[in-house]
Amino acid sequence: MAASVDPDEVLLEFRRIGAAVKVTAVDPRTLVEVSIVGPAAAGESVLTRNAIAKLDRALERRRQEAETHRPASPGGGIGDRPSGTLDRRA
Repeated sequence: MAASVDPDEVLLEFRRIGAAVKVTAVDPRTLVEVSIVGPAAAGESVLTRNAIAKLDRALERRRQEAETHRPASPGGGIGDRPSGTLDRRA
């Protein structure tokens, strides 16, 4: 998988919580935000790499969902589904 985001442009926040560090990564273009928690002993470079990898996965998932999303049929009412079926989409 190709990189979805330029690591130099990702906004990163590091917050130490005891022996752990919470890292929040934000893509400034899409405003997608992810967080990871890792041991402080892992080091900033490892935590950064893991947070950016998670952000890449989130952006890829978002792209795939956008590609597979089909617009509702005209009318889009409850009568458009066969009887006895439930629409479990949120």
